[in-house]
Amino acid sequence: MKAGGAVPVSKPDWADGLKQFYDSVVDEPLPDDLAALLSKLDDGASE
Repeated sequence: MKAGGAVPVSKPDWADGLKQFYDSVVDEPLPDDLAALLSKLDDGASE
């Protein structure tokens, strides 16, 4: 057992693939339409 009583848990086989997929999605740029919408919403929140 590790300090604090935690039991080490092994990662499932698919965990690395899921992490790579998540990272690739996070690294994609926002579409222009979505960025424009978010900008409009931010401008409206300050009024």
